[in-house]
Amino acid sequence: MTAELQQFDVSGRRIAYRSRIGGSPTLVFFPGYASDMEGAKGLAIDSFAERHGLAMLRFDYSGTGSSGGEFEAGTLATWLEESLAVADQLTDGPLILVGSSMGGWIALHVALLRPERLQALVGIAVAPDFTEWGFADGEAAERQGISRAFWESGQKLLLLNQEVAIDCPVRLLHGELDHDVPLGVASRTMRQLRSADVQLVVIKGGGHRLSEPHEIETILRTVSDLLEPAQ
Repeated sequence: MTAELQQFDVSGRRIAYRSRIGGSPTLVFFPGYASDMEGAKGLAIDSFAERHGLAMLRFDYSGTGSSGGEFEAGTLATWLEESLAVADQLTDGPLILVGSSMGGWIALHVALLRPERLQALVGIAVAPDFTEWGFADGEAAERQGISRAFWESGQKLLLLNQEVAIDCPVRLLHGELDHDVPLGVASRTMRQLRSADVQLVVIKGGGHRLSEPHEIETILRTVSDLLEPAQ
């Protein structure tokens, strides 16, 4: 059964979310850039939560999906603010964060800012710092459809030039043939994370979306394995 679509105010922005009541830990899904909570991965993780009696939160950043606002007004800082607000005010207890692409970048920041609540983090085709490695400069980003405001915001939230002070278990899943986020980005993320419990799983033949049935099964199996310490 799909959780009811609800609305939540963050600094005057109406954020759409679906919250499933269940046991701990709560799974929180962070969509990728220009994506939303109704994609294949978000739906699959929500169904997994329902089957296992777990709490689950998924939401749309402002300007995307069912949330209000203009997409062009969105910045990484704005969407991080919204992510922190929904995690703080709509969930309780330990969290497992699951971030897809840009959502993985945001999830890493949430983990840094709320370490006391983190049980684990899963990054799917994780794309931290893509404003840095993806474009030569702000003008290049604009030519490729990224707003200057988003690019500048991302440049202020870079992570990979230093140790990423996250200590919980982290699992990174990446497609071997991902042409949007190079596999080297996942490898660099793994090296920069402070946690001693970090694993990178490379999915043979996988692209960026990782939404094929066997790829989603790998994601769900990864989440399941991270539940075991809490059982």
